[in-house]
Amino acid sequence: MGEKETLILNESVEALENAVKNEANAKVPWYFASGFLLFWGLLFFAIVIPFFYRLPTALTMEDANKSEFIAERAYKTLYTLSNIGAKMLGSRENEIEAVQYLLKELNQIKEDSLKDYFDFEIDLSQVSGAFALKTSLRMYQGVQNIAVKLTPKNTTSESYLLVNSHFDSKPATPSAGDAGFMIVTMLEVLRVIATTKQNIQHPVVFLFNGAEEGALEASHGFITKHKWASRCKAVVNLDAGGSGGREVLFQSGPDHPWLVKYYKRFVKYPFATTMAEEGFQSGTIPSDTDFRQFNLYGNLPGLDMAQCINGFIYHTKYDVIDIIPLASLQNTGDNVLSLVRGLSNATELYDTEAHKTGHAIFFDFLGLYFIHYSETTGICLNFCVAGVSLVLIFVSIWRMSALSHLSIFQVVHWFIFVLIVQAVSFVLGLVLPIVVSYVFDNFGLSLSYYSTPLLMIGLYVCPSLIGLSLPITIYYILQRNDKISNAYHLQLALHAQAVILALLTIGLTLFGLRSAYIFVVPLIFYVLSLALNLLTTLHDRGYAWTGLLKVSQIIPFLYSSYLFYFFVVVLTPMGGRSFSSSNPDLSIALLSAVGTVLSFGFLVPLINTFRRPSIVIFTLFIISALSMYLASSTQIGFPYRPKTNVHRVAYLQVRNIFYEYDGTVSKDESGYLFNFQDRREEKPLLGTNVNLTGLVSIKSKCEQHMMCGMPLYDSSYVLNRLQAKWLPRLEPIEPPALLTLEMLNKTVLDSTTVRFEFSLEGPPQMRLFIQPYEDVLISNWSFLDSYLETPLTPPLPYFISFNYGIDNSPLKFFLECSKPNGDFNVPILQLGVSRHYIGNEGDAQSVKFASSFPAFASLAQWPALYQRYIF
Repeated sequence: MGEKETLILNESVEALENAVKNEANAKVPWYFASGFLLFWGLLFFAIVIPFFYRLPTALTMEDANKSEFIAERAYKTLYTLSNIGAKMLGSRENEIEAVQYLLKELNQIKEDSLKDYFDFEIDLSQVSGAFALKTSLRMYQGVQNIAVKLTPKNTTSESYLLVNSHFDSKPATPSAGDAGFMIVTMLEVLRVIATTKQNIQHPVVFLFNGAEEGALEASHGFITKHKWASRCKAVVNLDAGGSGGREVLFQSGPDHPWLVKYYKRFVKYPFATTMAEEGFQSGTIPSDTDFRQFNLYGNLPGLDMAQCINGFIYHTKYDVIDIIPLASLQNTGDNVLSLVRGLSNATELYDTEAHKTGHAIFFDFLGLYFIHYSETTGICLNFCVAGVSLVLIFVSIWRMSALSHLSIFQVVHWFIFVLIVQAVSFVLGLVLPIVVSYVFDNFGLSLSYYSTPLLMIGLYVCPSLIGLSLPITIYYILQRNDKISNAYHLQLALHAQAVILALLTIGLTLFGLRSAYIFVVPLIFYVLSLALNLLTTLHDRGYAWTGLLKVSQIIPFLYSSYLFYFFVVVLTPMGGRSFSSSNPDLSIALLSAVGTVLSFGFLVPLINTFRRPSIVIFTLFIISALSMYLASSTQIGFPYRPKTNVHRVAYLQVRNIFYEYDGTVSKDESGYLFNFQDRREEKPLLGTNVNLTGLVSIKSKCEQHMMCGMPLYDSSYVLNRLQAKWLPRLEPIEPPALLTLEMLNKTVLDSTTVRFEFSLEGPPQMRLFIQPYEDVLISNWSFLDSYLETPLTPPLPYFISFNYGIDNSPLKFFLECSKPNGDFNVPILQLGVSRHYIGNEGDAQSVKFASSFPAFASLAQWPALYQRYIF
């Protein structure tokens, strides 16, 4: 051993002897313990919350000469666009008024553009097509796209950058946020670029698509059939899952990390996370965007960005311009403008396939800084940090044994025991919030935090803190090992937390999860503090090492709480539309628990540096108990509020008519088909003016009839059909038009095959259910062959969704059915036709029924005619 090492060791021994003598007096008075946790809570509210919602100063028309994005001008455009109202595919508002307004704006930009710098082309197109999506076939006809190509003069590049968003909407919403916000952002970005003297290498195509909300039809039509599509090499897709705030980058690539480099270089206000990308692509986040179509059918890499704040008003009538701050438009506009300028000069666009080099790991820190690296680098970093942490922990244990004059095996033995205790703490920190969510759900109290997010602190955060602190605190109260100091015991607990994170990092990295970086962030800073404590001998000076530890955990605390706050903000509103079959409280509780464990994992054990740490745990119990009382027994825990946190109620005004093989009508019933959007179903409506007497489940109907004998509108209705409920009505519902399916011809082609030809007309949204009888096979049809060849999961029939835009000509189709015995004078197949009259209020009784709902309910309802035929 060298002289320097001997000197350090002697100093450490002397420091240890002094620390042991004074350890009893070293602990801080108990009344500071709660203040310790309170400090971190205040840090969250003082830094994380303000930075999460921080927006830049909006530019006004007075700044119009700066060649920058002008939020005020975009806001005025959004005001006019959103005032058109609901823009459902096929409606006058969408196909005529919105298109004409956008064309007017685009022609004005073209007029103002710099003719010496750019060629400006506007192309209004109609497209028809089909594609399979989940268990259905999506057909569309006469869907409109407005594409603008801005081409720099004298360019030789034939590689285009595509920028996309949609102007259509869901029923009954003016769609100011989804996605009028992004449409006007694109208009303003186009205006600024086209009127500014600048060098751009590649042409840029701005696609204003008129059919996204149905099933991403317009983007599919563009990328598969438009004349410019084949030259588009990358896409910036813009959408919304909320309204106001910042836009988040939640998908990139895939396998094109160079795109993230451009995001870092050019975006002014970064907001992104790999964890969101993996959650979205795994289906954990129940949504989809046009990015899917561009990537799947056009093989386009890109960046998918969306508004994500205030998802409570998403797809409701409250998605209005009034709740969108000018500064939010400025934030998104500045980012998109800078990003488009950067990507339009990207050399990678010439050959994107040559730059397909794997996934990227990316995230921002409080919107201040954007960090990214390759997946390969991430794997190396994860293993290195985990490995270094294990080595330094071993060094620390060796120091403890040497300075305590004990064998290393004795210290390792105690460490293993502490590791078990800390593992129990870790598990309890995750499990206790989940237990609370499960209990609340069993008592019918799901979503109690929905309109009062602060309840989550008592319902989930405090139980997690109790789980983290209780076992290790009990251990320190009961343990009688005085061979090593209490300060060393506490370090062993923190080492155990580090070992758990290191093992999780290694395991999840081997599993291929890029989001394993979330465990590396707190671990790497713990490793740095441990290394510094070892080098400075603070490691051996009683509780002196806690100072560096606390300072080192500030950044991990800020990042972990910021990240998981983002997910709670995004997923809480989604719980109001995740349907009754799932318990959204479980996901929110788990997110809160993981965020708490990562934020406080290295901090909570430090309450044992205070006297009477049990008082902290008791305080946490009191806060949890009070929150549970408020959530379960007061109006604070009622989830819904008018306009801001609404109860989503989706139902159809249904008229069902069943035609038998001989043409007679065997059933003609009317009623309301409810597809409840959240866990509480109809319970919040009981005791209000809504008369739900006779409401029953349709499970029995699903066992008897094809697709439950109901006009199931989309995949959400289909997947949630066993939870749907039926409210019969005595008076027949009168749909706007009582049309029938017309069979044009029935032709026997050969001894085993018959051909049926049909013509279908009706509103812009229609659905077909086709189910041959057991001894019959559909051998050919006029629809997509790949869907016909896809085996269906019984008892689902073929589900064909047909939507049209500007072209309302009838759908003509044929079905060829094969039957071994060639007997075609018996029933061959069932065919169900539903027509959805979206935007129509229905008859007088339906209007009266809708008006009886309370103010906190947001309705999505319309008349639907369902006719079941047997051919």
